[in-house]
Amino acid sequence: MLEELEAYLHLYRSKGYPQVSHSENYRKTYSPAYRIVKSEYCDFFELFCKIDSLLESEDTVTVAIDGNSGAGKSTLATLISNVYNCNIFHMDDFFLRPELKTEERLKEVGGNVDYVRFKHEVIIGLNSREEFQYQIYDCKQMALGKLVSVIPKKLNIIEGSYSMHPSLICNYDLKIFLHINEKEQSLRILKRNGACMHRKFLCEWIPLENVYFSELKIQEQSDLVFQ
Repeated sequence: MLEELEAYLHLYRSKGYPQVSHSENYRKTYSPAYRIVKSEYCDFFELFCKIDSLLESEDTVTVAIDGNSGAGKSTLATLISNVYNCNIFHMDDFFLRPELKTEERLKEVGGNVDYVRFKHEVIIGLNSREEFQYQIYDCKQMALGKLVSVIPKKLNIIEGSYSMHPSLICNYDLKIFLHINEKEQSLRILKRNGACMHRKFLCEWIPLENVYFSELKIQEQSDLVFQ
């Protein structure tokens, strides 16, 4: 063995120390080979296993990602889309239009999102398994704007606060909740949205979300919770 090693090193030096690669025998024996994976994927390994299992057993799979503002819901949806061929729908595109913001509606827990339009345009569209369209709410214009055409895929992701509203929750095959502590949440929102929007989040939107989470027990109804 020592003589073989010395002979190999002599030949290796004579070739100018080229990059070493595995032998064909090694590749055949050690299969599947190891891979370098970003830590973000490792953090959600259980989630990917759940999705894989559902995709094997179901014709279509719909996943909801709910949780605190700034917890990383959109980021997780994008992470999933890097692995699977899927559609992503954002609850932020279904903010309540001004004409629907009645005193009664705004007192309703979870009532500040247009869950009726979301169900009619997206959930029913997905269930049809045919191409459908929905409109994005334009916050600057405070009106419905761009029309989006969608072809349902085997995997469809719905992300955003209020995605697990009681009128919607029964439509999901997998429910995920992302939690973040108040201090980190505040720092992330300030960095992401700036000081003016940061105040609006802290004084208006986050309190409404927290009431929704606690009174409707959204985290308790989730299949997976990530902190």
